[in-house]
Amino acid sequence: MDDIRLARAYLSRVAEPPAVALAAFIDEVGPGRAAELVRAGDVPDAVRDETSARAGQDLVAEDLATAARVGMRLVIPEDEEWPAWPLLSLANAHGRGLRWAAPPLALWVRGAAKLDEAMQRSVAIVGARAATPYGEQTAAEFAYDLAGQSVTVVSGAAFGIDGAAHRGALATDGKTVAVLACGADVSYPAAHTTLLGRIARDGAIVSEYPPGTTPAKYRFLVRNRLIAALAVGTVVVEAGRRSGARNTASSAAALGKPVLAIPGPVSSPMSQGCHDLIRAGTATVATSVADILEAIGAIGDLAEPDASPPRPTDGLGPQAIQLHDALHRRTPHSPEHLSHQSGVPLDRVRALLPELELTGLAAETEEGWVSATA
Repeated sequence: MDDIRLARAYLSRVAEPPAVALAAFIDEVGPGRAAELVRAGDVPDAVRDETSARAGQDLVAEDLATAARVGMRLVIPEDEEWPAWPLLSLANAHGRGLRWAAPPLALWVRGAAKLDEAMQRSVAIVGARAATPYGEQTAAEFAYDLAGQSVTVVSGAAFGIDGAAHRGALATDGKTVAVLACGADVSYPAAHTTLLGRIARDGAIVSEYPPGTTPAKYRFLVRNRLIAALAVGTVVVEAGRRSGARNTASSAAALGKPVLAIPGPVSSPMSQGCHDLIRAGTATVATSVADILEAIGAIGDLAEPDASPPRPTDGLGPQAIQLHDALHRRTPHSPEHLSHQSGVPLDRVRALLPELELTGLAAETEEGWVSATA
């Protein structure tokens, strides 16, 4: 597992998210082999286009040292903490041809909350930075009531609605998660340094960008897909006709997640985006926390993957699962036999077996390979 974590730490830095080609390459050859081939430049053209500019930046040791210093950890798909259920919406949307919906390669997390648990019952509250007093008060009150009912409040830590939502959840000692468009160790905006510290104390700060990454305009749009994916549903409190909050809402709708919008004064430019979402049928009207729980709460309650114990093979790619299923507990088999039984190409079998061994799922004997799981 340590080798896989090191590989994903390296890969998370060399490609700018969403790294569509690199993600597919990792699924094909595994994270360890992918890291080796990216370092060597021996990759398909599409992967080279995403990685060549940074392939020589092997800062894994520095990144992990920084993470340890600030109380941050790297959560990877192979971890039990990985929020596999909510992020499945990204994988499904990407499979339908939405290139922007590629799942993250890994997540850098600062804070006490475990992501898989925090996202079981969660609501994203998003909206305008230049929010009105009405918008900020509404966001804070809704977040307060939701957090008081054990719902995790997810937002982006920006000024305006985001900050009000985080503060509302914290006011009732509830759990809140901030998803950033920069490194999880970077306080942005700087005026929210104290707020971010409070979020990390009981909740979590999440980013797919490695430590020290500075914010950039395009990274906010990329970040928005994570907010939409991680939460069970999204509530837009205030938004202009063209805004990041509308982008988040559109992403959530494309992922098949519930979207709600809070109506405001017809004369307020900050409510025009909400009214447009409602008129277009993208969002339903929310005038109370009860409206939100009716649309979202039941879905979070019924999310069954977290109710059942995790399986050892959770997080494996399709070919790795095929290969693992072909392994026998007592009867050793050669890679050639396993290739024939599983239908996985022999070169992939030889690459995957050591990774299965590292994760405790396979073992090599003098006679061949066996399953290491019960």
